[in-house]
Amino acid sequence: MGVKNLWDILESCKKKLPLHHLQNKKVCVDLSCWLVQFCSAHRSPAFAKDKVYLKNLFHRIRALLALNCSLVFVTDGAIPSVKLATYRRRLGSNSDAARDQANSTSLRRNRGSEFSCMIKEAKRLGMALGIPCLDGVEEAEAQCALLDLASLCDGCFTSDSDAFLFGARTVYRDVFIGDGGYVICYEMEDIEKTLGFGRNSLISLAVLLGSDYSNGVNGFGPETACRLVKSVGDNAILDQILSNGVKATRRCKAKNIGNKVDEVGITKDNDGQFRDVINAYLEPKCHSPDSEAVQRVSGQHPFLRAQLQKICEEYFEWSPEKTDQYILPKIAERELRRFSDLRSASSALGIEPSLSEIPVPCPVSAIVKQRKVHGNECYEVSWRSIDGLQVSVVPGDLVKSACPEKITEFLEKKGEDKKQKRRARTKKSSGQAAVKDVDERLQELLLGIEAESGTFGARANEPPTRASAHTVMEDIVDLSSPSPPLRKLSKSQKMVAVDVSAIGIDLQCQTVVAGMKMTDSESSSSQSSGDVENTNSGQSEEVKLIDLSSPLPPAPASAGGKKPGRGVLSDMSNSASSDKEAGSRCVASVIHGTIDLSSPSPVIDSKNRWMVHLEQEESDGDVIHERKARELRMFLESIRNELY
Repeated sequence: MGVKNLWDILESCKKKLPLHHLQNKKVCVDLSCWLVQFCSAHRSPAFAKDKVYLKNLFHRIRALLALNCSLVFVTDGAIPSVKLATYRRRLGSNSDAARDQANSTSLRRNRGSEFSCMIKEAKRLGMALGIPCLDGVEEAEAQCALLDLASLCDGCFTSDSDAFLFGARTVYRDVFIGDGGYVICYEMEDIEKTLGFGRNSLISLAVLLGSDYSNGVNGFGPETACRLVKSVGDNAILDQILSNGVKATRRCKAKNIGNKVDEVGITKDNDGQFRDVINAYLEPKCHSPDSEAVQRVSGQHPFLRAQLQKICEEYFEWSPEKTDQYILPKIAERELRRFSDLRSASSALGIEPSLSEIPVPCPVSAIVKQRKVHGNECYEVSWRSIDGLQVSVVPGDLVKSACPEKITEFLEKKGEDKKQKRRARTKKSSGQAAVKDVDERLQELLLGIEAESGTFGARANEPPTRASAHTVMEDIVDLSSPSPPLRKLSKSQKMVAVDVSAIGIDLQCQTVVAGMKMTDSESSSSQSSGDVENTNSGQSEEVKLIDLSSPLPPAPASAGGKKPGRGVLSDMSNSASSDKEAGSRCVASVIHGTIDLSSPSPVIDSKNRWMVHLEQEESDGDVIHERKARELRMFLESIRNELY
C-alpha cells in the first residue's frame, strides 16, 4: 500500500513516458508488486491453472529485453516489527501466525503459501532469461530504493508509494507493453520542485496520514497534512514532530462568521511510536551496496536457452520451437543495441572505427529487405551468431545507429539488382521483337503458299483456251466459299474487272466474281438496262447482254457473218430473285460465250463448245501440290513453336 493518499498528492508529478524511455537502463523490480498487478487484472478461475500471471510476466520481460533494459528482481524478506500490527490486521486478529509471532521483532513470511509459490516460479523464469534475483532482508521496495539511491540502478519498479520514503529517486509505477507502450514515472526531483516536498516531508506525511507502519494522527487529512508540512519545511518537520508533537488545524464555515480555523489538540510522541516509524524509513534493513549479494546481481547473467525451453514446456506446454520464436528475436535485438552502445561510446571519445576495426563483431550479417511495421521503418536482417535464429525484423533506427555500413551495402546491392533486371527486360523485349518479326514473315510465307495452292487448283480445272489476237485465261470461281482463292496472274493475262455495284448483281452469296477486265467502252455499255448492242469500230466482236434468269442461256446472235460477241454480265438481281435454289453454292464461269449461274447442270455454248462444271474435280497435280504445301506449313509451324 505505502503511504495513504500519497499517489493522489503526487498526481501533478506523474509523467507518462514512451516505453523506449527504458532503453539501455538498469531497473530493480519489486517482484511482489508485479505479480499482484497480474493477479488483480485476471480474476478468471483458470488464472492459476493456466499460469496466466507467469505468461504475462514472460511477455513483459521479453519486451524490456529487446530494449536492452537490464532487470534485477527483488523479493520481500521478513516482515519488519513495526509493520506487524498492519500485518496482523491484514491476516485477521485470529490468525495463528499473528499469535505465534506476536512478540517477535520480525515475522518470517509463509513460504508455503500460494503467493510464495508464484514468487518461486517467477524467479525461476527470470533466472532462465538471464535476470538475477536478490532476496531482500525485509522490504523489497526498501532494497530497490537503496540500490537506486546508491546509483546501482536507474530506477525501480514498484506500486508502493513509500519507495520515496526509503530514498528512491526514480519510481516506475506501471508499465504497458505492445504497440504504443508506455511507462508511468515519478521523479523525486519533480516532487521537490513542484510540491516542495523532500524525503523528510514525505516521511512526515506517512506519520500524519498513516502507512504500512502507522495508523496516522486523528484530524489530519491530505490537505491539512500538506499544509502543515509546507509551513514547517522539509528540514525541520521531523524534529517538530518528535519534540513538540503535531497539532491539527482545519478550516470550517460557520453562519455569519465565514471561514473559521478549528484547532485540534496537540498530539505528542509519548510512547515513541513516531520515532519508530521515522527510523524504519530512514534506516531500513537491507543489503548494503558493497555486500556480496548486491555485487552478485550487479553483473550480467547469461541467457539459458535450454532451461527456458524446459520451463515453458512445463508451465505453458510450449514446444521448443515456439519458445524460440518468442524470445530469440528479442535476444538478438538486445545484442544489436549493446553493439550500438559500444559504437556510441567510441564516438563520444572521438574514436570513429569502421565496422571491421571494432573488436566485437557486429551481430547483423546482412540486411535482407526493408519492411514497414505499424507504419515504422524496419529492416529484416540475417544474424551472424544467434543460435536457432536466422532472420528477424528490427527497427530501422537501431540498424542505422549500430551498423549504417550494412544499410549502404544493402542499397548498393539493391541498385545493382534493379540494373540487372532492367537489362534483362531490354534483352527480353529485343528477343520478343525478333521473334515477332520472324512470325510475321512466316505468316506472309504461309499466305503465299495458300495463294499458290488455290491458283494451282484453279488452273487445273480451266477449259481449253482459244487462239485469238489476245490470250484470255478463263477461271472458275466458287461463290459459296467465304473467300475466293488467291492467284497470281502472269503478264500475258488480262484481268477482267466487274463492278458488282454498277451492274446490280445480287446472288445472295458472300463471294464476288473476280478476275474479269473490261474496256472503257464495255464498262459504259454494261451500265445500261435491257439488251444493249455496242458497235465499237475498234472491236470485231459484238457485245451482248445475256439473260441469266433462264435455265439455259440464249443462243448467241450473229449478224453480217460476224463472230459471236463476248458476253457481258447484266442485271442479275432478277435472276437471283427468281432462283428457287438461292443460298446453294454459286459457281460462275467466265467464258467468251455463255455464263449460267442458275442451272445446276453444265452450260454448253453451241458456237464455242465450252463447258462449265458446277463442281470441280481435283487433278492429280493439285493433290500433290496440296500435300507439299501442307508439309511445308507443318514445318513452318514447328519453327514458330521453337521460337516461342
